[in-house]
Amino acid sequence: MVKEMKMSEGEVLYTEVEFTRGARACTNETTSSSAETTYSEVRILRTEPPAELPGAQQAAEPNERSKVTWQTVALLVLSALLAAAVIALCVTLNKNIQTAEHLRKLQYDHDAMKKNLSETRCEPTPCSTVQPTCPTPPEVKINQPCQKCEGGWEQDGGQCYFFSISRSSWEDSRNECKRRGGDLVKIDSREEQSFLKNRLQKMDNRDKFWIGLTDSAVEGEWLWVDGSQLNKSLSFWFWQEPDNWRLENPDGEDCARMGEGWWWDKSCKAPQKSICEKQEEMGRTAVTCV
Repeated sequence: MVKEMKMSEGEVLYTEVEFTRGARACTNETTSSSAETTYSEVRILRTEPPAELPGAQQAAEPNERSKVTWQTVALLVLSALLAAAVIALCVTLNKNIQTAEHLRKLQYDHDAMKKNLSETRCEPTPCSTVQPTCPTPPEVKINQPCQKCEGGWEQDGGQCYFFSISRSSWEDSRNECKRRGGDLVKIDSREEQSFLKNRLQKMDNRDKFWIGLTDSAVEGEWLWVDGSQLNKSLSFWFWQEPDNWRLENPDGEDCARMGEGWWWDKSCKAPQKSICEKQEEMGRTAVTCV
């Protein structure tokens, strides 16, 4: 016989099973007056969920990891694209700012030039007044004293300059300048140095020209041809010059020459071109000096 007993809701089920033994056939044996009963108790737990297979659990984990990995990659790509867009925007903005500044500068220069032209332009109305503001032709004066340079000489700052095309020693070049009424050039201002530099830059840059500077009397004591001492604040030696190089001539380099806007020392016996200088001449002309 089976008896069932149910405990709390859905948790444990008890089952009792009774087994009854019948009387034996043999007469010599006596049987128990009461039947022997055997109880078997069975418990069934319904609350535990069915066990999952290990294979299914392992298959779920890779899928979950794969999903997280792709989300991370997508996030990194999106961040990179956003950073690139920000950089491109900044570069474009910087270029636009520079362009705007350049346009403002051009506009400012244009306005300044327009204003300058309007101020200096001769207008018809002022010219018709009693005191004209327009420039008038230069007045022609007879026998006006005029400063001028001879033919072949170039004028600048009240001086005349002659650039020789022949080459000779420093001493011979100086004698030639004296024969022409001058001497080797003495450079005593930055304006004069600038004029000579610009003039020589238009010539062959391989040419060097004697100037009136030497230390042949006392080594290292540079004097101009008029006996005055070189002002070091107005000297324009090239880098590491003068070096008194003796390989070309055992006597060293005691005379100065000019080329490419700088000064170089050189053996006085070497043939070089030269620059002569003299004062402008006062003369008279029948027309206005120009």
